[in-house]
Amino acid sequence: MAAIRDGVPAAVVWSPSLLEYRHSAEHPMSPRRLDLTMSLATGLGVLDGVEMLDPGSATDDELLRVHTTRYLDAVKAAGDLPPGEHFGMSHGLGTADNPTFPAMHEASAAVAGGTLTAARAIASGAATRAISVAGGMHHAMPAAAAGFCVYNDAAVAISWLLDNGYERIAYVDIDVHHGDGVQTAFYEDPRVLTVSLHQHPATLWPSTGWASETGVGRAEGTSVNLAFLPAVTDELWLRGFHAVVPGVLRAFEPQIIVLQAGCDSHREDPLADLSLTVDGHRASYLEMIALADEICEGRIIAIGGGGYELVRVVPRSWTHLLSAMLGDPVHPSTPVPDEWKAVASRLTVPDRVPQSMGDGGDVTYTAWEPAGADRGVEIDRSLARLDQSILDTRRSVYPLLGLDPDDPRD
Repeated sequence: MAAIRDGVPAAVVWSPSLLEYRHSAEHPMSPRRLDLTMSLATGLGVLDGVEMLDPGSATDDELLRVHTTRYLDAVKAAGDLPPGEHFGMSHGLGTADNPTFPAMHEASAAVAGGTLTAARAIASGAATRAISVAGGMHHAMPAAAAGFCVYNDAAVAISWLLDNGYERIAYVDIDVHHGDGVQTAFYEDPRVLTVSLHQHPATLWPSTGWASETGVGRAEGTSVNLAFLPAVTDELWLRGFHAVVPGVLRAFEPQIIVLQAGCDSHREDPLADLSLTVDGHRASYLEMIALADEICEGRIIAIGGGGYELVRVVPRSWTHLLSAMLGDPVHPSTPVPDEWKAVASRLTVPDRVPQSMGDGGDVTYTAWEPAGADRGVEIDRSLARLDQSILDTRRSVYPLLGLDPDDPRD
């Protein structure tokens, strides 16, 4: 079931049935991005010897861990309507973001089933790492669809893990949009640390994910939000990541990490404004896997999420994710297979077909220090703005986790 690479058992969840999650032919979240990802990974040999796990389907009882009965009933009914927008529908359905489509419930339950299958593979001991690129529907709320997301697979799987041997779970979300649905699901639960790195809520939907959102009651300190202003590059994003994520994970000491690896932070993504490259994405995946190895005996679940440049970005980024999770990372200089380029050339203009697995991005970064934002040191304006965001996050949540917000060693 699990592939053994470099001594680490890793599982991949995949079935063509996952391509049935399709709002409309024109919708930005096209299943083509998943198809191209799996075909690129196959063409590069990333999946050689890997036996895919079938995602199955989340049952109603499993979905009810997070969602309401009325909402499930509404989704099932929506799948019987003519596809498209339907003015006046309830539960966030039938909108431009979440138009109805045939068998909406079944397709959405399969996505949730994939992430549950990944969780079960680790909980059973069959795998240490598990990945389902079709997952990552992090905006879905208990009683509403939102942001292209119908059922919140990450929250469903985390809830299941809490009932199956795990008492401390960290969810790290690197999608360009705030992981609002997962944060909402566990905002009062001290057993789940949610960490979201996203474009600043003043500049991008869903307009949440402020540094001051830290959890409530006994869970205060278990919601962590770091916001980036538009045009942040690999170097600045990685500076922010390293200034916040390792410290809060080490302090929380999770038994397992769930990584939502949305790649819409890329400079070519049409729905957001950050400026990362696939090289930056690759670096973030490797850092998360290293943190899992350090903190929780390597246990990590990776799921997809956002990403709307269907040819140049998502397939390469998530092929890097697959290869990293399987323990044999693809180098950015690796040529893209000719067979895959031939397919891609039918979907975009020929000169936009990527030739290699990298963008030539620079993933070196300077470690954060508080002096620039806190003491008036003259530095680049974009760096100063980033460092202020880092300070805002650290000062909001670090003391609640027993850390020193002004000490770069924490």
